[in-house]
Amino acid sequence: MAVNAAIRAGKEIMDIYDDPAQDFGIELKADNSPLTKADRKADRAIADALKPTGICILSEESAHAPYDERRLWSRLWIVDPLDGTKEFIKKNGDFTVNIALAEGGRPIMGTIFVPATRELYWGAEGIGAGKVDGIASDKHFSDATELAAASTPLPSDRGPRKFTVVASRSHLSDETRAYIDHLGTEHGDIATLSRGSSLKLCMVAEGKADVYPRFAPTMEWDTAAGHAIATAAGCEVTRADDGTPLLYNKEDLHNPWFIVRTKTQHR
Repeated sequence: MAVNAAIRAGKEIMDIYDDPAQDFGIELKADNSPLTKADRKADRAIADALKPTGICILSEESAHAPYDERRLWSRLWIVDPLDGTKEFIKKNGDFTVNIALAEGGRPIMGTIFVPATRELYWGAEGIGAGKVDGIASDKHFSDATELAAASTPLPSDRGPRKFTVVASRSHLSDETRAYIDHLGTEHGDIATLSRGSSLKLCMVAEGKADVYPRFAPTMEWDTAAGHAIATAAGCEVTRADDGTPLLYNKEDLHNPWFIVRTKTQHR
């Protein structure tokens, strides 16, 4: 259900992205972040696709229920219909559709679709994680078995490479630089990999990077789907301060600083 919803939203996004008139309908939200027609159309497409589940939705682009109501939800969808709106506007391709299912504060399933490249990442607790390349815009998976058959399991095999840190293109804080410098003392010459939006979590899940430190602001919908994928691929997503897992559907929807790493990495 979530995978098909993400693909459907991706089609809505690309219809606007590929419009020769490039009328993105850009507005500014209260925090001065951009909102486009693509955000709104993708949000509606996802809401329509997930409605039959009867599970409440927490979406970046929809009104948020008060915490007194949300805290009673045993399960919820956490959605970012267009993660990386700035990348969408710049037309660099690094934007995604993020959908996660959380239960008891933990993301137990997640899917991230990259509309510009037709790549799909998914992960589910107790099942594993996978990646599908080259998905047709009208693709509809009938069930989990069909999805798994079309997927490459994550993490995928990789050849020899340097220890690799994935870092944000636009949010490399002083604390992040210090953390990377410290890793250099442990691992010697290290490489850095930059990706936009939630793809940074996918790089660790896929095995293209070893660690992703995030010492800058994020929201729950930025990370929930990637968190589910990374943990299903055998990685861990923990708070930077005490090493405990990130939790979701909190009263304050901001995330604390966190680190995504393969479980073989030292704290």
